[in-house]
Amino acid sequence: MANPLFSKQAPSTSPAQQAMVNKLSASGLEPWKVALIDDEDDIIAVSEMVLKRLLVDDRPLKFLKAHSAKEAMKLFEENSDIAIAMVDVVMENDHAGLDLVKWIRESHKNTSTRLVLRTGQPGQAPEEDVIRDYDINDYKNKTELNSTRLKTTIYSAIRSYRDIKEVEQGHKGLEDVVNATTRVLQSNSSEEFCAQVYEELKALTADESISLNLYYRNRNVLGQQEYLKMFYDGAQCKMEMSEPLDPYSKKVAASLQLALDLESDVQTDNSFTCFTQLSKQSECAISIQHDLEFCELTRKLLNVFLTKAAIIFESLSRREDVERTQQELMFILGEAIEQRSKETGCHVRRVSLISEFLARECGLDETMVSLIKHATPMHDIGKIAIPENILHKPAKLDAEEWSTMQTHAQVGYDLLRHSKKSLPIIGANIALYHHEKWNGKGYPAGLKGEDIPIEGRIMALADVIDALAAKRAYKEPWPNSKILELLHEERGQHFDPALCDIAIAKFDEIMALRDVYPD
Repeated sequence: MANPLFSKQAPSTSPAQQAMVNKLSASGLEPWKVALIDDEDDIIAVSEMVLKRLLVDDRPLKFLKAHSAKEAMKLFEENSDIAIAMVDVVMENDHAGLDLVKWIRESHKNTSTRLVLRTGQPGQAPEEDVIRDYDINDYKNKTELNSTRLKTTIYSAIRSYRDIKEVEQGHKGLEDVVNATTRVLQSNSSEEFCAQVYEELKALTADESISLNLYYRNRNVLGQQEYLKMFYDGAQCKMEMSEPLDPYSKKVAASLQLALDLESDVQTDNSFTCFTQLSKQSECAISIQHDLEFCELTRKLLNVFLTKAAIIFESLSRREDVERTQQELMFILGEAIEQRSKETGCHVRRVSLISEFLARECGLDETMVSLIKHATPMHDIGKIAIPENILHKPAKLDAEEWSTMQTHAQVGYDLLRHSKKSLPIIGANIALYHHEKWNGKGYPAGLKGEDIPIEGRIMALADVIDALAAKRAYKEPWPNSKILELLHEERGQHFDPALCDIAIAKFDEIMALRDVYPD
């Protein structure tokens, strides 16, 4: 009796089909994996012969073969992407195929592969019972599987598998976007934001060649248009606040402008630009340049991620703007105090840079480094309460006047200590402790060694270095050699020895920082 699989002659490969196979091979696209599981070699051979020229969604089939349930288990352990398995019911025993199905679904936790049971003895495994009791997708009697029906089964099963995998990929993609967004939310600066978004984009797209371009504009409460542009290529982050799109490449500028004009996403061969209307006053366009071709799912995930990134960026930039304003006000107030003392306002900016340098070199975390940098302008704020006749006395202060002058440390602390914010709190400590000495002979409390907070010890050293190197109405600047000599003498006396060692070792770098804000 003729095998029913040969009831319709399989056609030979057409030139178009062969061209498609060659194209897929060249492009690296994976074929669909089809597992043929049967203890009869003829059934496997005939199935492969009928199906070997079949293309599903322009992708060929790859056959994996097993002659027993045990061999099939090994196939599934080695291949996580089997699209369909044609499983014989009777192999090692009368229910080997059914046991295999149960193992695939329950023990192996594979719910994606489409399972088609085939049997030549339907009476041993009645269709209704099998469909009810086992998680299979189709049940076929071998005698009814002619060429056409076999191909129809394959088409249907593989397309079902494709849809399931797309749903799984979409679900996983959304999970990845949520996790990526959470990591971006942890950014503390625009630079960190760009670097994190860049890394997440590489992970989401599997493209290592991405570059990131962001254009943000906002109309403030005064009706003025504000602009912010950022560029990141994985190596450096650049930021500008000018209006035109000129700094971008022509291609990037065109994509950003088109997205802004259309108020929608823009996709070209090698770029994807996401437009986000953040409010009536603000909008953002983020463009990424890439080498790999993005599928529809990737573009949708990019839209979700970049929209969330734009929202995070606006929130972060506003927070940074508040912080910059706060920091600038600290400098302005510090400079005003210095000018009242007839000192140059650049002193507070130089001391800020030197303190930042020392804080970083001694191993403090970046948050503390930043706080110390921006709190140091407050070190002499208490001088606002010192009478002019004492503050500007050209001669040496007498004991009573010196006692009054020393009160500026406590006054400065009292002015700032009620704040609940980190920056004024650190400023209060610096104001109070920057005249304490390592040997305990400072003021106002005579603290010794590490009882003096680190910010006070750093400020004490930075303040003296800059004051000695600066020209004043009452003195000429000290030469570097004399300043170094004093640092050696006061190591462990006035100054923290570990910090003093850093200042001595890095003295030239500290002096270079002073050149940033010359008198």
